[in-house]
Amino acid sequence: MAAQRTKARILKGFRDIFGATLVRRRRMIETILGVYERHGFSPLETPTIEYAEVLGKYLPDADLPEGGIFAFRDEKDEWVALRYDLTAPLSRVVAMYPDLPLPYRRYQVGLVFRQEKPGPGRFREFTQCDIDTVGTAQMVADAEILEVLCEVFEALGIRRGDYLLRVSNRKLLNGVLEKAGIDLADGDRWFTVVRAIDKLDRVGMDGVRDLLGPGRKDPSGDFTPGARLSPGQVEAVLRFLAVPRDDRGTTLRELEPLVAGSAVGEEGLAELAEIDTLLAAAELGSDRVIVDPTVVRGLGYYTGPVFEAELTFEITDEKGRVRRFGSVAGGGRYDDLVERFLGRKVPATGAALGVDRLLAALEELERGREKPWEGPVLVTVMDRDRLPEYVKIARELRAAGIAAEVYTGKKGVGQQLRYADRRRLPAVVIAGEDEFAAGTVSIKDLARGRVLAEQVDDRDTWRRERPAQVTVPRERMIDTIRGILGAD
Repeated sequence: MAAQRTKARILKGFRDIFGATLVRRRRMIETILGVYERHGFSPLETPTIEYAEVLGKYLPDADLPEGGIFAFRDEKDEWVALRYDLTAPLSRVVAMYPDLPLPYRRYQVGLVFRQEKPGPGRFREFTQCDIDTVGTAQMVADAEILEVLCEVFEALGIRRGDYLLRVSNRKLLNGVLEKAGIDLADGDRWFTVVRAIDKLDRVGMDGVRDLLGPGRKDPSGDFTPGARLSPGQVEAVLRFLAVPRDDRGTTLRELEPLVAGSAVGEEGLAELAEIDTLLAAAELGSDRVIVDPTVVRGLGYYTGPVFEAELTFEITDEKGRVRRFGSVAGGGRYDDLVERFLGRKVPATGAALGVDRLLAALEELERGREKPWEGPVLVTVMDRDRLPEYVKIARELRAAGIAAEVYTGKKGVGQQLRYADRRRLPAVVIAGEDEFAAGTVSIKDLARGRVLAEQVDDRDTWRRERPAQVTVPRERMIDTIRGILGAD
């Protein structure tokens, strides 16, 4: 009886990623890290697995190992888990290494894992690219994070007008609630208010009004209980959310009377005003960074300024609907995180950039454009007895800084060309008995060949003329291929 075969399958929420996508992602990350390093941030690498207690209460809606993380018990029966983000491990590092010079400015790229329900474009394993400054309460650190994100987007070819950074401050909202007579110590009500504000884009002002009051029934009939604020308290929050956001200076002036008399609110406004001044010095206007009181995500985690970066260009999804790509990065100030380990506050601020989501956005921007031809030059094998000669050709190319691959299969030259075309390789080198005798090589520009193929209807003409293929002396091979790669 034959042995039962193992079924090839993959965990839900995980995926396999292949060559061209990985190359584009690597290049994108290199661009991002180049910006980080120009600002003086240094790299850090931490383990993928941490003790669950290190991840701490900063898990989504739960502080048990089962709450949004992949966890298991180790040989000592202690809970350990795959890291949920890169910030909690950073706080451990700061606590474990007291000799780190402060402010500690680090960046980190790494996989993070979230045991959440997967969906379209939402995976349980993904890459984050973080940047943080730990050990200073100065707003210049927060302003620099915003400046770095703007530089990252533009270095990646995302034009001004296609991205927008929105910044607010947890202290602002607390000031508005304090003035309205809402007890900030009532954590349940505070979170209910924050959740209501966070739904503004989906339910509109009237929906938020209901969620701040008695509650809201959605079109399906489901009822969401509200914060049960008084009518006056509801109006105070709605005035806060309705402040104009097109110009930072105007927004800050409109916010003044809404927090006047609240010490915490005035402190938050002063921090935003300082950030505005620093952004102006960096020549970052309201076309790139705005003050937006509706930014509330993560307010249970952040202690001061909070920001979100979104891409504003429109795309058409698989159902033909026009929509914006949305958020690709977020962050803020988290002065309480290291306190779990040291028993004292250590100020910190930073941002997390979703690498995979940003890459998907860049691919959307490039949709409709001819995709670049990527990968090595293929050295075809016409005569297996001359395999050492083909290895020498590839070696010459690599020595000149050109990626090259010798075909290792058993197919004929026509199928080798189709293999190169399927892999979107830029060019192939062809050398048979005639070329070796004459000291020449034939070089085929695959990208140009595809364009010319669309202009030739007759197969015999195509085979006779061999468009985009040239035969050159061996000593001109390098320059010829460089010309092809440069043209791409």
